[in-house]
This record gives sequence, C-alpha cells and structure tokens, in this order.
Amino acid sequence: MACAFFTNFINGLPGAPAVSAVAIAMAAAAVGLLAVYGADVAASMSGGGFIPLDERARGLGLGVPSLILPFAAYAVGRRSGSALLGALITAAGALVMVGGAAVLAAPSDRDPLSAAAPLLAAGAAQAALGAFATWRARR
Repeated sequence: MACAFFTNFINGLPGAPAVSAVAIAMAAAAVGLLAVYGADVAASMSGGGFIPLDERARGLGLGVPSLILPFAAYAVGRRSGSALLGALITAAGALVMVGGAAVLAAPSDRDPLSAAAPLLAAGAAQAALGAFATWRARR
C-alpha cells in the first residue's frame, strides 16, 4: 500500500512521467545516508558522535553504500527520464564532494590529499551523472 502511494505520488510530479520509484528511493537513501554520516562526523568532532561506531565502521556502513547507490539508481532508472532522479544523484555527488573538502580541511597526521582525492573524484562523477540525467530528462 505504501509503495503504491509512493509510486503514484512520484508519477504525479510534473516532468516525471513513469518514474522508477525504486531508482528514486535508492538515490534518496544515498542522500539520507550522507546526511546522517555528515551529522555524525560533525557531532564526533565536537565531543562524541551519536552513532556508536569508529571511523572505519562508520565509513563502511554509511559511506560506501552512499557512494554506490547513486550509480545503481541511475542504472535502474536510466530509461525513466526523471529530473528528480538526476537532482537527487547530483545532490549526493555534491555532498560527497563537501565531505572530501572537509577531509582536506581537517587536521590529520596522514596525507589529506590521498584521502580526499577519491572522494572528490567519486563526488564529481556522481554530480556529472546527475546533471546528465537531469539534462536528458528535460530535453
């Protein structure tokens, strides 16, 4: 019932005919994971994070899926022609790039560029893919 409501809601959006609800849900999940990840990192910098995980576990549990999900969402919904899907993928890429910039700015005893470069590259690829999906949906 909830899935039918979600599908009807998305299909009723202007400019988004026959959108794949699964692709939109995947991209929205990636944005949500990135938001939780960023909020936990910000909270851990000022004392203690609200998710009781160390850096590695937090990165594997929240970071890796949020890097994979936008690409998978594009693959699932590439024929749907949804500008909303493109916008969500672009937003996920922008959040990943903000995280990469934060890694560059944070004090660390290891080389920050080697840690930030993959994030910046993956974020740029996601943002470009999202921009392409949005452009393709609008033409």
